[in-house]
Amino acid sequence: MPQVIVVAGPSGSGKSRLCRRLGLPTLNLDDFYKDGDDPNVDWDSPESWNTAAAVAAILELATSGTAEVPTYDISTSRRTGLHRLDLAGSQYFLAEGIFAPEIVAECRRLGLLADAVCVTQHPVLTFVRRLGRDLREHRKPPLVLLRRGLRLALHQRRVVDRAVVSGCRVVSPEVGYIEINLLLV
Repeated sequence: MPQVIVVAGPSGSGKSRLCRRLGLPTLNLDDFYKDGDDPNVDWDSPESWNTAAAVAAILELATSGTAEVPTYDISTSRRTGLHRLDLAGSQYFLAEGIFAPEIVAECRRLGLLADAVCVTQHPVLTFVRRLGRDLREHRKPPLVLLRRGLRLALHQRRVVDRAVVSGCRVVSPEVGYIEINLLLV
């Protein structure tokens, strides 16, 4: 049965880049955000994220090798459709996102967890990368991105600490790449 490798970390820390480098099928957990008109949406709170649906998708991927998963557009704050994720026979797949620590315990309980890492870098580097990405993708108005980015940089350590408490190992993007590749051998 395929197993999941959870890739957590602060926004802009290099999670998506690491997943692309690894080349494994990847479930983008940010696609499980609730729509922006939901009263529980606070982009920095797990309450704005559908944990149960994310775990259900992971379970479906592990048992059937495919799953219909949401596509979410951050700039409009809503789901825009569904797409099929196919593991194509891979024994491992990645699940990455800022709220990834929320699923580690349940994936472990279900016997689906191969590994859980929290990618982190220096807060200034993370801030610059996040701001550049968010501006390039027009995720929100520039002033909102700047203010939010500064706040996230100040609280980056809390995000990493929460991931550790949830069962993630802290790694740099490079160490994560090396260690996950060793697991795949």
